[in-house]
Amino acid sequence: MDQAVDAPGDETLMQAWAAGDASAFEALYARHRLPLFRFLVGHVHDRPLAEELFQDVWQRVIAARDGWRPDAPFGAWLYRIAHNRLTDHWRAQKHRPPAPADAEQRTAALAAGDDPEQHASRTQQAMRLHQALDELPPEQRQAVLLRLHGELSLEEIGNITGVGRETVKSRLRYAMDRLRGRLQA
Repeated sequence: MDQAVDAPGDETLMQAWAAGDASAFEALYARHRLPLFRFLVGHVHDRPLAEELFQDVWQRVIAARDGWRPDAPFGAWLYRIAHNRLTDHWRAQKHRPPAPADAEQRTAALAAGDDPEQHASRTQQAMRLHQALDELPPEQRQAVLLRLHGELSLEEIGNITGVGRETVKSRLRYAMDRLRGRLQA
């Protein structure tokens, strides 16, 4: 993530927040809110549901602040919480429902632009990308979303998903090959 050279790292902010510095939490939240939200929307394709899950993830972060230790990067810890929350959601649903009928319109609404032509082009590209992502096997899609939205390393993605680094690397390679082929078609 883009951070100013003198900006404190996530782990430093987390430690400051655990010690009672509310502004440290605000900085963490500002730094991670959009990528985390995009990650959740990419999984559930339902903005209201993603908003609910997003709130749940941050509530869990707040509840766990006193027990947090800098054993792993904050971003990996945050996305592990998000991954677990998604897993809980899908278990509660007992299946993975299809994308909502208006998923393309919802996706298009996320990328607002001033120029109608550019907006239409971006909307079409976004719809193609989201459709291509939806066609990936779930494990590959999750690896791509963690890499793109979470900006996590292969090791961090492996820790979150419970697989080895080489498996993550393979999933990303196969996913990118499929996405390139689908988007070039």
